[in-house]
This record gives sequence, structure tokens and C-alpha cells, in this order.
Amino acid sequence: MLKFFIMEALSENNDMSAFLGGKNNDKIRLSGLDKNELESLMEAFGEKKFRAGQVFSWLYVKNASSFDEMSDIKKELRQKLTECAVITDVKIKTKQISTDGTLKYLLEYKDGNTAECVLMRFDNRANLTACVSSQIGCAMGCKFCATGQRGIIRNLEPYEILEQILTIQRDTGLKVTNVVFMGQGEPFNNYKNVMRAIELINNCLTVGIRRITVSTCGIVPKIYDVSNEALVPTLAISLHAPNSELRAQIMPVEKRYKIDELKKALQFYTEKTGKRVTLEYVLIGKLTDTKECAAELAHFMKDLKCNVNLIPYNPVDIKESDLPDFKKPDKKDVMKFKYILEASGKKVTVRLERGADIDAACGQLKGKVEKG
Repeated sequence: MLKFFIMEALSENNDMSAFLGGKNNDKIRLSGLDKNELESLMEAFGEKKFRAGQVFSWLYVKNASSFDEMSDIKKELRQKLTECAVITDVKIKTKQISTDGTLKYLLEYKDGNTAECVLMRFDNRANLTACVSSQIGCAMGCKFCATGQRGIIRNLEPYEILEQILTIQRDTGLKVTNVVFMGQGEPFNNYKNVMRAIELINNCLTVGIRRITVSTCGIVPKIYDVSNEALVPTLAISLHAPNSELRAQIMPVEKRYKIDELKKALQFYTEKTGKRVTLEYVLIGKLTDTKECAAELAHFMKDLKCNVNLIPYNPVDIKESDLPDFKKPDKKDVMKFKYILEASGKKVTVRLERGADIDAACGQLKGKVEKG
């Protein structure tokens, strides 16, 4: 598509600068272009294809932030790229550092909208996990999540998702090893763009598909769709309640896709792909953390190939939110809940709280721009 567009523009104008500059003096954005698209661009420049491999390496392996860094590319091409292209049009608006080492970035896109991404580091693990957003805002309205109060503004484009990881890598000089779609938005409400972003993350950033996880609140038709993809990410399901009645109280999606339908879709996914799913379950004090809830959840998952990740509720500043005044669970109730589930033979973990002091923990992302 890019090749056709470039070549058509050249044939009409016979002037690269007229096409690349455009009426609004726009430049080509290289971030998000794959190897084939870069080859088409080099062809339009009158350069040999191997130049695309050089640019590709500087963009996605060496995390270049300027064309001047591209030392093995001839000066004339670097000058041409400087005049006609930009590496990215995404900017870091704010950056916060947690006491536990978690980094949270508020990124500003070309249209002025913002979204957040997080880099999580763990002292005893080599993995560096990027938590990325798939939408600006969210339409799902889960009662325990700060993102939903913003509402949905728009979907993120594939390059805008990829750019969250690239920004982290350029800023830190570190290589992201794992990617989780657990930031702002419902990924399966932006299905086409998310799947293209996964392809770019896998091919351009060499993050293995087993290290890419998509978290969904349960858009049932898309679970069937993703099961049939060539690149199938790991699925994490925001379950958060063991039955339809309680789930409907805190998750409006339950009114459209019932928990029994969701389970059938998850069984299809596990049988089709051979992969386990992760059930994410938020423990809200005296609401979803009871012994009765644990017993119901154990029954729900007994014939499902899954792991369970328990998430102690992270409070949100109620003064700035329309969310209910939910409570953090007591530690003894968390351990009791975990014990009951483990008796069913499933692997159960309690999610480590990361970045809560900078509102980067689960359920706290909301894309807020601080005043001052």
C-alpha cells in the first residue's frame, strides 16, 4: 500500500519533495513501517534495498532517536531523511518514577490526545515488561477501574501502540522482553489495530508471541477470532467475579456477554491453541474476596485450562472519580482466597503491586494530565 502510494505520487509529481512535504509540510513517519514498507520507501528515494535493512536496524534494534545516529548510512541519505521524514511524531508529556522502579509515561500523540504506558521491572527477574494501552480512554465502564471514567475517545493506531514500547526503549536504553495489553482501553474493541500491532511487535521488535499477552474483559466473538489467527497471543481474562449476578454489578460487559458464554469461548481458545488462559480476579474487600466467592470460582475453573492471577484492589482517589468507594482486601482474606483456589489444583498467584505511588498499578491508569 505504501509502495503504491509513493510511486503514484512520484509519477504524478516527479518531485519527491512535493510528495514528502505535502501541503501541510507533513513528513513521512518511519516508526511503524515494516521491512517491506521501508524497502518501498528506499526504492522511491532511488536507493538500493539494503538501505532499508540499515534503517530498520536503527529504528527497531538500536532505538535511534535521530538520523544523525545512523552512522553506517551515507551522509546524503541521512540528509534526505532529515528533510523528508521523522522517526516519530509521539512525544513524552510526563514521566514518573515509582519507588519500586516502575516507570509511567504519559505520551502525547499528533492530535494532542494522550495515553499511558508503563515499564515494570522486578528485582529477581531478567524480564522487562511493557504495559501498553490500546485505546485512548475506555468504553467498558468497569466499576473498579479509573480508565473507564474517562470514556472512549478513540482507538490507537498500530504504530501508536508500537511507539509506546519504542519510547520506553529509547528513553531507558533497555530492551523490552514482554508486552502486556493491560493499559487503557479494551484491546478487542480495537481488534484489527491490536493484531497489526502484535505483528509489528513480533517482527520488528523480536518479542516472541508467547511473551505477548492481551487482556480482555470478555468480548466473546473476538476470543473465537483470535483463536484462529496466525499469531495467537496469550489471553488474560478480566473475570473479577465468579457468577453472572455479581459480575454484572461491577462489569457492564456481563450484560452483553454472559459468563457462561465467556467460558465456552475460553474452552474453544484453549482447545484450538493448546495455550492456557489466565483468569484475572480483582479482590475487593468484603465484596469479591469472600470464601463463598472463592468456592464458586474454584467450581467455575475446574474444567478450564487456566492459571489464576489475584489482584488486590488498588484504591482510586474518590475526590477525582465517580467510582464506588471500594476497599482494599485484608491480607488474611487474600491468603485464604488463594488457599481455597489452590486446593482445586490450579496455579494461583497474587499480583505484585507495582507503581501504586504514581497511579501506575492495575486499574489506576487514566491518562490524566497533571496541572501545574
